[in-house]
Amino acid sequence: MEEALFLTRYARQVTIVHRRSTFRASPILVEKVQQHPSIRFVLENDVVDVLGDDAVEGICIRNTRTGALSQLPVQGVFLAIGHHPNTDLFRGEVQLDDEGYILPVERTMTSIAGVFAAGDVADPYYRQAITAAADGARAAMDARRWLEQHQIEKREPEQETAGSVR
Repeated sequence: MEEALFLTRYARQVTIVHRRSTFRASPILVEKVQQHPSIRFVLENDVVDVLGDDAVEGICIRNTRTGALSQLPVQGVFLAIGHHPNTDLFRGEVQLDDEGYILPVERTMTSIAGVFAAGDVADPYYRQAITAAADGARAAMDARRWLEQHQIEKREPEQETAGSVR
């Protein structure tokens, strides 16, 4: 919930995709998020794939009750994972340890150049919001340096983001 509120600073619309119809977050925080005009919910769904070749164009989601698949157009994805790393989506793509955590190759860069991991998916020890925030800042700095080294142009920041919150 906190991540969704934070993302509203950078995206016009934030969509929370959640596998259940209820949340484990504090009721006060859930209420605050539900009242936010820039946040919408897609409940009882899991994110099963990120769509797009050179950039994120959408996500494929699966209804947890019916198994039905559908697509949701988005321009970015942020995963908040709870107590177990929700990295199955990346299995076979980036290096993972035996427990499913993403292994950094150099600082926050993964085994794929230009792909960075931060927070809970890469930190099996602390898994705390403050550590994730610091890792996010490190990954953003690494990503900026990587983009500059590869001379990739800046894009406008006001893009929709979808996340999976547990």
